[in-house]
Amino acid sequence: MLVPLRPGELNKLIPAVASSDQFRSALGNPQKILQRVMISSIGGIITLLIYGSQVGSSSSIWLVIGVCLLLYLLWGPILEASQMNAQLRRYPSAALFDGNIRDVFTKERVEKRHEQANKLGQLELVESRRTWMIVELEDEDGYLGKISFPMDKKHQLIREGLRIRCLALSHRKDFSRIDDLSDAWIPSHRIWIGEYPFLLRPAFEELCSLRLTSRN
Repeated sequence: MLVPLRPGELNKLIPAVASSDQFRSALGNPQKILQRVMISSIGGIITLLIYGSQVGSSSSIWLVIGVCLLLYLLWGPILEASQMNAQLRRYPSAALFDGNIRDVFTKERVEKRHEQANKLGQLELVESRRTWMIVELEDEDGYLGKISFPMDKKHQLIREGLRIRCLALSHRKDFSRIDDLSDAWIPSHRIWIGEYPFLLRPAFEELCSLRLTSRN
């Protein structure tokens, strides 16, 4: 079942500026955090050294650049998350989807490749893999789409037939074609799934309780 959102509701569910959950998601894994720290520290120090060697009005520009680079660890993830949010906020039509899980399966994905020397001194290609879960959604009208995300231990509870809710987004007012899906909520297990937390979750759960209470 698709329940179209009213004007303004999409912006209440997906903020323009990153929430705390979205910031943590965009911050990334330890390797990505380390990269941000290196960019922030090295870039900031270099520009501040240039600022110290400059005389005149142009030196203030280097000071601003240096401070911005030092704060990159903070504004970088905020900017990245805000850009992610904008991808769904741009759709002219959005609806609450209330349906069921049609199918669940897993797939191994290569996340990183690098060369490493073996005991014989020969270079070998080493792959870092991670298990992803793919959840297909459907309602009384049939197949809607799928959501994929890195699998965690809590996701072992996910089964076919469970009720699932999310946002369905489309360029068409009649939703004859679904162009994108948000992260999703499985109310019976109180589990959220998705690669990125687009939705403000308490607000989405409250909206579901208000707009979908008639469906048992």
